[in-house]
Amino acid sequence: MKTIEYIIDNYTSGCIDGRDIIRLGQFLTEEQLEKVGMSLKDEFKGKYEPIEFTRENILLQLEKDVEFGFEKALNQRGISAGMMHEVVKMWNWVLEEGLEDFDDYAMYGLPLFKATAVKYGFDNPIGDDTGRESYYDAR
Repeated sequence: MKTIEYIIDNYTSGCIDGRDIIRLGQFLTEEQLEKVGMSLKDEFKGKYEPIEFTRENILLQLEKDVEFGFEKALNQRGISAGMMHEVVKMWNWVLEEGLEDFDDYAMYGLPLFKATAVKYGFDNPIGDDTGRESYYDAR
């Protein structure tokens, strides 16, 4: 798994809305947040406690993100599905467990969501489908 320092120095956001960096921000200290262009509201400064940066905690967030990605893809929500595709790609890159170079956006990102769900034992609502079937495309 990559270190926080490596991520801060080398990750480039693929999201137009910053949701990948926002999710990553949960694991960063106040000082690290500033390095990625984020800041806390005044009322939270000095009180913020990041989530411990462990594989287990990353997997908990990844599971939520894969679930949300499936939801957006299956409902053909192109922009949201695209952003979640970037988020899941980021976590796979961080984890470095075989999916870090997997980048298949067919059918709103379903192949990536499925590959990640299968690898980590998350819910896979498309079953045996690959995620590339034409019936998942916009009608």
